[in-house]
Amino acid sequence: MTYRIGIDLGGTKTEIIVLGPTGDILVRRRAATPPVYSEALAMLAGLIANVEAEIGATASIGIGIPGTMSPRTGKMRTPNTPCLDGQPFDKDFATYLNRDIRIANDANCFALSEATDGAGAGAALVFGVILGTGCGGGIIVNGQVVEGRNGIAGEWGHNPLPWPRDTDMPLRPCPCGRTGCIERYVAGPALAFEADGEGARDATQLLARAAAGDERAIGAFQLHAERLARSLASITNVFDPDVIVLGGGLSNLPHLYKDVPDLMLPYVFSDSFTARIVPAMHGDSSGVRGAAWLWPA
Repeated sequence: MTYRIGIDLGGTKTEIIVLGPTGDILVRRRAATPPVYSEALAMLAGLIANVEAEIGATASIGIGIPGTMSPRTGKMRTPNTPCLDGQPFDKDFATYLNRDIRIANDANCFALSEATDGAGAGAALVFGVILGTGCGGGIIVNGQVVEGRNGIAGEWGHNPLPWPRDTDMPLRPCPCGRTGCIERYVAGPALAFEADGEGARDATQLLARAAAGDERAIGAFQLHAERLARSLASITNVFDPDVIVLGGGLSNLPHLYKDVPDLMLPYVFSDSFTARIVPAMHGDSSGVRGAAWLWPA
């Protein structure tokens, strides 16, 4: 029987699952991510040993990481997980285990999960979007992750907001060092900013406020949807996906699936737009499931 281990390695917590032959989650465990690199390697090895003992078998190992492996240095670029940043994690951990492992960016893992047996299953070209505190993306073509020569395929959040309007000005500074990045206009903190101004980062109450008639909340949602539509239209004009799957906290906003396709149409270089825009089927589990699916059947 084929078993796959998936690991979602985060800055503060780590999740591990075992997928059975039919894609069912047989085991799930969580642990705090240690702040020290050597301790993080030991923690991961311990989790793997424990779940393999539970299923009584050896499994393939896929790991989703909050960053990328630099093709130039062979080291991780992940400022949100300081203990891993600048470390040759893939080589070190494979040596530590004396086993083959596969590693991918967590947004790529999300997209792979949804393209394999989620909301984009069966589609030839899937774009997976994470809309949370940041804005990530992954491209899946015929069931395979497209990482690109430099390992940055799908990093749409750090392209400039397309077709900027007066309401987008002045262009907002981004932690990446540039201004006007898509992430600064469509991620969760941007939605909170539109409703409540400088310093606001929590958008969790905006749906209730909009339902109660709060004009600032309603306006924030409308502006956010329009900016998201422009941003997804620019991606569509590049590789024309069959399905766009939304994940992250903002994927729970129901109006996006109704409004965004129509808002995209004026910017798509076609007389029609028929791609499906859908919420993730596996929700918060998509990242760790996608890590497991880095090993195909």
